[in-house]
Amino acid sequence: MTLCTILKILHALIQEAGTDITEAFETHHISRRAELMLPKFYVRRATQPRNCRLTFQENGFYRTLKRRIREQLNHVNPAPKDRSRLILDGLLVCVLLTAYLAVRIESFAIGLICAICVNATVIAAHNFLHQRDNWRMYAFNIAFLSYREWRVSHVISHHLFPNSVLDMEISSFEPFLCYLPWAELKNSFQRYGSWFYGPFIYGSIFLSEYLKRLMDSFSQGKNRFHLDDLIPFMVPAFMYATNPDRIGLIVQMWLFVVLIASFLFGLIGLTAGHHHPKSLHSGDLFPNDMDFGLYQMATIVERRDVEGSLLKVLTTFGDHYLHHLFPTLDHAILPQLNNVFLATCEEFGAGKRLSSWFSHYIGQNLQLARVRPKQYQPQMPGNRKNLNTKISNIPGSAASSVGKSLLSVH
Repeated sequence: MTLCTILKILHALIQEAGTDITEAFETHHISRRAELMLPKFYVRRATQPRNCRLTFQENGFYRTLKRRIREQLNHVNPAPKDRSRLILDGLLVCVLLTAYLAVRIESFAIGLICAICVNATVIAAHNFLHQRDNWRMYAFNIAFLSYREWRVSHVISHHLFPNSVLDMEISSFEPFLCYLPWAELKNSFQRYGSWFYGPFIYGSIFLSEYLKRLMDSFSQGKNRFHLDDLIPFMVPAFMYATNPDRIGLIVQMWLFVVLIASFLFGLIGLTAGHHHPKSLHSGDLFPNDMDFGLYQMATIVERRDVEGSLLKVLTTFGDHYLHHLFPTLDHAILPQLNNVFLATCEEFGAGKRLSSWFSHYIGQNLQLARVRPKQYQPQMPGNRKNLNTKISNIPGSAASSVGKSLLSVH
């Protein structure tokens, strides 16, 4: 470890001193190795209560599931993880091949195929940015997104506090797409106009993320770019290297590819599991001191269309329940944990909510229009249509003990 690296770590520790990292610690350390090291670094008890209402009781849903998953990981076959790597590698090859052919043949139809491959590559690379540093995570940057930025906005923010005011994937789309059911947050045009202008927002995601970092670098006087931010220019550079006499077409084709890939990314990403009237959002009523794992499950509606296929799962943000609960695990091994997961859900009276992708797309638009809060209604295991459990029937959560936000009020 170099002196420069040590200084960066010390700077980060100073900057983040006092930050509550409970959710991040719990979800990113399935084994007990890091937990057993904590006593060595104990300073004192926290002087203030947590600012988040979610709990991690030892015999609660999440900790119980985590213990069982930890044990099950000892019996998991790691071989399927090679398929995850092969799928991403294959997608990268397809991107380069279709990019070359699109320019060589001057075909925007092949450019469309290239855009589909670029979008699939970005989403599949998401599997690897959750893991320890590896070269495949850099594939996430292929179309102007940044794995570094997503490790904050997605990994630390969205994954830990989905559908809440702490979720940067909620706030980053406001005021254009307002998913929280707050009447004061959106007017009629935002509620219903977003059904029509939403697709244009999808198409702007990739380039706007790059432009935002560029604008921040100038306005804040602090460079937000790194060497890996040059990765988006590798594909057009490859186009030029293989077709050096067609620079004008290359610019047009790559812009076309990026815009279409961005549209597909938004279309898939925003209907991947969270934004649906049946999903819990800040503004809805749910029990105080709610278990972290049960909260995660309440914010998700899974798409049944992508179950059972690793290719579909990797390229559409599939297996959303287990991925949200244990994000560092490769998607390829999640099916081997499903029986333990479902058995624990049965024990705690929780279950999956499922819908088709088209139903989820309709639900996403209905969520944009929703302004009335709803009560938390757990999905009962073995009966996915049972959505009638009232909050007063939830063990340990009297109807009077509810709130509308994850944030505690002190």
